Amino acid sequence: MFNLIGTYECKADVKGRVMVPIALKKQITPVSTQGFVIKRAVFQPCLELYPMEEWRLLMEKMGKLNRFNRKNNDFIRRFTAGVKTIEIDAAGRLLIPKNLSSFAGIDKEIVISSAINIIEIWDKNKYEQAINEAASDFADLAEDVMGDVSDVDNGVS
Repeated sequence: MFNLIGTYECKADVKGRVMVPIALKKQITPVSTQGFVIKRAVFQPCLELYPMEEWRLLMEKMGKLNRFNRKNNDFIRRFTAGVKTIEIDAAGRLLIPKNLSSFAGIDKEIVISSAINIIEIWDKNKYEQAINEAASDFADLAEDVMGDVSDVDNGVS
C-alpha cells in the first residue's frame, strides 16, 4: 500500500498551478509517471488527489456495485462528479481545474496534506478551521475509531 507523510503550505498561481513541495515530490515520484486523479472530497470542502494505481483499486471495488440499485448508481454518479486526470508538469506543478478549485474554495494559499494513500488539497483557512473544530473531539474520535481492544493482535493499540 502506498503511504504518504506530511502537511505542506503552498501557494497557487493565478492559473491554479501549485508547485509540489520537494519532500512530497520525492514520495510521489515512483507513481507520478502514471498520473493522478483529482476529485471533490465526500465529507469535507477539499479536493482529493489519488495516484492512478490507488484510483484503479478504488474503481475496481466500486465496479462491483450493482448499478441496478438506485442508491449505488446515485453514489457512483456523485462520487465521480467532476473527476479529472492530472499530471505533474515538467516544472513540478499540479494544475488544479477551475471547477474543483471553486468547489473547495481554493484561491491562493493552500494546504496539501497526506491522508495515508491519497493527498488532500485545502484552502488554508478552511483546513485550519477543520483542524481546530476537530481538536476538541479528537480524543473521543480516536477512542471510537482506534480503541477497539480486538485490534491489539494487529499491532493497533
